[in-house]
Amino acid sequence: MNFNNKTLLITGTDEFIGLRAAELAIAKGLKVRGLQTSPEQDKKAQDLGVEIIVGNITDSNIAQKACQGVDIVLHTAQITQEAGEIKHFREINVGGTLNIAKAAKQAGVKTFVHLSSVMVYGFNYADAITEAGPLAGENNPYCQTKIEAETELLKLNSSDFGIIIMRAGDVYGPGSIPWIVRPLLMMRQKLFAYANDGKGIMNHVFLDNLIDAIFLAMEKEPHGEIFNITDGQQTSWKEYFMHLAAMEGLAAPMSLPKDEMKLFLKLRHQGQKLFRKKADILPESVDFMTRPYAYSIAKAQSLLNYKPTVDLEEGMRRTHEWVQKTDIQKLVK
Repeated sequence: MNFNNKTLLITGTDEFIGLRAAELAIAKGLKVRGLQTSPEQDKKAQDLGVEIIVGNITDSNIAQKACQGVDIVLHTAQITQEAGEIKHFREINVGGTLNIAKAAKQAGVKTFVHLSSVMVYGFNYADAITEAGPLAGENNPYCQTKIEAETELLKLNSSDFGIIIMRAGDVYGPGSIPWIVRPLLMMRQKLFAYANDGKGIMNHVFLDNLIDAIFLAMEKEPHGEIFNITDGQQTSWKEYFMHLAAMEGLAAPMSLPKDEMKLFLKLRHQGQKLFRKKADILPESVDFMTRPYAYSIAKAQSLLNYKPTVDLEEGMRRTHEWVQKTDIQKLVK
């Protein structure tokens, strides 16, 4: 698809992936409309030239309004917590996704790009797993509802309404709460640890690399296809978190056995609930931070000609610049 005079709807422009995608889309000459639940980020997006609609992706009237006159939809809005009530996850991650997709199809949108996650493979999967690999909900609401959303979306794929699914790795960079903000805040308090000596692979993808892959998918229109998107680097969990600590000149994190770490976080969470404080990190996060292997990105390299251009060192440098001018504590209220 040629982007000239095309209008792109991005859901979730009040989150870091959606906002950055809007910025890069405008740089490519696309007209951008943003759908978001929070009016707080209005000014940031509007300063970029984004037309903002405030509303919920579960609202059918809002969805229809947002999709009118749109050529492409990039759906990034989702709940990304490690645990919680599956009913709430299902309402947003499945119901909200289908609501936007059906409105888009009815409005004549040609391409619908859905931001999914490699977490659809669960916590224990084969090395170099491909998009054809088995999916596992792991009794986890995030993993399960991302699988359900993909399954239902692909039923809508047709000759005049193309679905493309991007299974993103662990997205880091400016604005990333789980992989930059929360670990850094805990490192500053000397509370951060990685599990089992940091063994296994952190399948990081720098924010701009992910968005590059998304634009390639929009251009090439491989409708009905699914792609794993990571930086393609074999980085251990220990290496990643040591890199993050070094970036800020902080002490190297300690290592704890996985079960001991989960128990510590469970007790911490119970204490925070007692004092009516929001949990800064959930026990289930340990499962997310101990995945064993790399995912294959061969399909994206072959069909999309995806070539991640920002490596970990450069990604950390750009992230460090952002952290230096940002009060990251305010991002986790």
